[in-house]
Amino acid sequence: MYGLDINFLKDRPAYQPKGEQKKAGIKLPTGNLTPIYLGVGIGLCLPILVGGGLWFLQVKTSELEQAIALLDEESKKLDVEIAGIKKIQGETEAVKTETKSLVTVFDQIRPWSAMLEDLRDRIPTTVQIENIKQIPPVPAAEGQPPSNPAGGIEITGLARSFNDVNDFLLVLQRSRFLKSTESKITTASLVDAPLPPSSGANGVQIQPPQVVKYTIQSSLSDVPASELMRELEQKGTVGLVARIRALQQTGVITR
Repeated sequence: MYGLDINFLKDRPAYQPKGEQKKAGIKLPTGNLTPIYLGVGIGLCLPILVGGGLWFLQVKTSELEQAIALLDEESKKLDVEIAGIKKIQGETEAVKTETKSLVTVFDQIRPWSAMLEDLRDRIPTTVQIENIKQIPPVPAAEGQPPSNPAGGIEITGLARSFNDVNDFLLVLQRSRFLKSTESKITTASLVDAPLPPSSGANGVQIQPPQVVKYTIQSSLSDVPASELMRELEQKGTVGLVARIRALQQTGVITR
């Protein structure tokens, strides 16, 4: 009989001839390698570009933060300056209000010396004045200014006749210190003329003549005193005229 003699050791790599062993390792590609180089280059450039972009954004962010901080400081300075300006404006408005009130006071002044002098120059020789009384202004309705804040005057006296009283009223209506439309005779009646005490000393009864007892009322003019400079000077009101002229020179009162 025949026996099979199979040597499996020869099939093992260690027993293979060197020339017959298969070479192991990485096989490098052959041919055009440009796409590979481009891919590697792009792969390397992307991180660089991303890193550069981040660095640029950080730099710009820092610059913007600094600019915002400077603007905040400028804004705070401007707020302080605006507050100062508003304070000055408020003080200026307060001064203007006080000045306007002062001017209003001066323009509403009606010196009694000037008005009495004006009455003395206008009263007829046939009319006598017994009393002159100031009438206070009538309180205005709520929310409304007074119709005549200067008030008025009431004149009482004696006249020789009713015509003399009418003539006196017409003369008063020409006065710039009074309102002509509101000057009127409120009472007028015949009475016995007052006689001196010595008239009946000898027992002789003297019949007193009849005279007219009158009452005239008028409102003081609301024409500003600055527009009555000529009249005030003529009546000798020097102090008020000097004050008004000083205010005109400063521009507080327009000429």
